[in-house]
Amino acid sequence: MNSKTFTRQELEARFHVSRPELEKWMKLKLLLPAGFGPNKTPLFSEDGGERIAHIQRLLDLGYGLEDVQKILKKVGLPQEELKKKKRKTPERFLTVGDLAEQSGVSPRTIKHWEDKGIIVPDMRSEGGFRLYSKVFVFLCQLIRDLQLFGYTLEDIKVLSGYYQDYQRLRDRPESLPKAAADAKLEKMLSELKALFDKIEMLKQGIARWEDLLKKAKKEVQNLKQKNDKRRGAQRGAAHA
Repeated sequence: MNSKTFTRQELEARFHVSRPELEKWMKLKLLLPAGFGPNKTPLFSEDGGERIAHIQRLLDLGYGLEDVQKILKKVGLPQEELKKKKRKTPERFLTVGDLAEQSGVSPRTIKHWEDKGIIVPDMRSEGGFRLYSKVFVFLCQLIRDLQLFGYTLEDIKVLSGYYQDYQRLRDRPESLPKAAADAKLEKMLSELKALFDKIEMLKQGIARWEDLLKKAKKEVQNLKQKNDKRRGAQRGAAHA
């Protein structure tokens, strides 16, 4: 997604809107948050900025808020009907600290993955405030799993690129010529098979190690019991 977002304060400063005006527009549902950050802080998308500019233009033309409400409800913004189909219920976004806590990955590691281009925040405010949807918790755990599987960050970046290609082809099949799309899809299938094969090898290896560790644990416990008995016998002989 990686779209720009605004906090309420940033929106007020950028579009020269007072807090009471913004609160009134939100109450009338002329403007709705795209999501929520920590402490239920409302966050607004670039579309929200366009909507504010449109509201301001209508107000400058002499329309009252009730008229503006009717106009936006009936006519909307240019291209808004297309956007409505994609619009989702506002979700709660995570800060890098929240993401680190929920995924078990340190903020420093997440920042490193961002620098490598492996993950990209869902939203970024003008002040550099990075926000992530809940799916990034699972994504960070998957990246950590791949590292345990022996994948380097460069390998993971390639896989991340394939996933992005998949999303683009899924959402916009016409974005690539058919031959190029076929080549990318074949490569994705090849990488998926390689990953399946590696996971199968890991499963077999884990099974071997579980069996080995169970036997080793039992043997060590038996040896410890014998050693404890020997130590007890030595103490008895010393007191005799």
